[in-house]
Amino acid sequence: MKKRRMYLNAFSMNCVVHQSPGLWVRPESRMVDYKDLNTWVELAKLLERGKFDALFLADVVGVYDVFNGNRDAAARSATQLPVNDPMLLIPAMAQVTKNLGFGFTSGLLQYPPYTFARLVSTLDFLTNGRVGWNIVTSYLESAGRAYGLDGLPEHDERYEMADEYCEAVYKLWEASWADDAVVKDVENGIYSDPSKILDVDHHGKYYKFKGCHLTEPSPQRSPILFQAGASPRGREFAARHAECAFFLGPNAKVDGEYIADVRKLTAATGRDPNDILCYAYMKIITGGTEEEARRKYDDYFSQIDYESAMALMSGWSGLDFGELDPDMKIEYVETNAMRTMLQGFAEADPDKEWTVRDVANYAGIGGAGPVLVGAAEQIADELEEWTEHGVDGFNIAYGVTPGSFEDFIDGVVPILQQRGRVQKEYSEGTLREKLYGSGRSRISMPHPAAQIRREAWGEGN
Repeated sequence: MKKRRMYLNAFSMNCVVHQSPGLWVRPESRMVDYKDLNTWVELAKLLERGKFDALFLADVVGVYDVFNGNRDAAARSATQLPVNDPMLLIPAMAQVTKNLGFGFTSGLLQYPPYTFARLVSTLDFLTNGRVGWNIVTSYLESAGRAYGLDGLPEHDERYEMADEYCEAVYKLWEASWADDAVVKDVENGIYSDPSKILDVDHHGKYYKFKGCHLTEPSPQRSPILFQAGASPRGREFAARHAECAFFLGPNAKVDGEYIADVRKLTAATGRDPNDILCYAYMKIITGGTEEEARRKYDDYFSQIDYESAMALMSGWSGLDFGELDPDMKIEYVETNAMRTMLQGFAEADPDKEWTVRDVANYAGIGGAGPVLVGAAEQIADELEEWTEHGVDGFNIAYGVTPGSFEDFIDGVVPILQQRGRVQKEYSEGTLREKLYGSGRSRISMPHPAAQIRREAWGEGN
């Protein structure tokens, strides 16, 4: 039986330190040059050489100020501060690549739906249909304050807001312009048919606007829709909206349980459960031999900035780790931030009693997800084992960049290609077609975006 191919995303952020605090000082790291557009252009070309499906760009619009009640630790180590906008990188990277996709993160607070819809359509044109949107509800209370709120709305209410936000932008992308609205009639000087351009009149609980979409239909109309959230409400949201879902499970079994639940919820909405591609978050340290990879990991480990790792964990979990004894055992508690963050450590190794110090050290290289360390053949074997639990692909974080990606592309990718698990050549078409097959450039029924399109323009649309 032929095995399905793996989907590969590189995970990065337009900042000095994404999720490896302390490692930016290493001479091989390029992230101190994050403001130099060449850094990103070269990364995009590298990833396309490695036949990655997409570069996935994270983002935050707040600061990590939960640890010790201030942002000092994050600022000292440049941990996601300073951080620049991810969307503005995409056109330059698209210009030097032909096939690589670009997923970017944008939260509900950042733009009104009307403005955001035009930004995304513009990017879809500039990339020839290779753009995706990671839908986030935010988890940093500082983000809420920065946008004029007292803090963030409660966890589940943020998802209610996200449901409506998506509905609003779907209307603009899918229902405002008919497929044949643009006629380009040079002889009569008519570019578009006014009768085939509709106003969107949205009056919801959280958002309100009236007007037509300002751009004509882009190659994908709606971008590929990414989502990451393993809480019960997050999984429900993914089942309704996501085409690609990311999971931060501590091991393959836990990720498999998340994925099975999302697919079950997806089927309950009437969608094909296989229409959601499920990605596992993964940190990979590899080398020519297992011993070399272990030495590299130990070397990275020795440079972890403990306080900055605590700043990340405090922001992710909503708990001030500065108030905790480093040798205190952690317990899962509900917070208004990432609800499953601490639970994951307990589930990763039930026989281990995790301490605050353990968490910081574990998360200090590439974030809070699992880490694979070994020779290329070992890494390929372990990735294949993860796919046996329903994982379709991997969102791959780095210790240092571009080095971690170069090691993976030069060592692991050729092995996976030989096994038929990673593509040797790209498919033609938009990002959605590259992921789902030729002829599927648009979201298909019964996704809510497709339903909105059909309600506006009838069957066959």
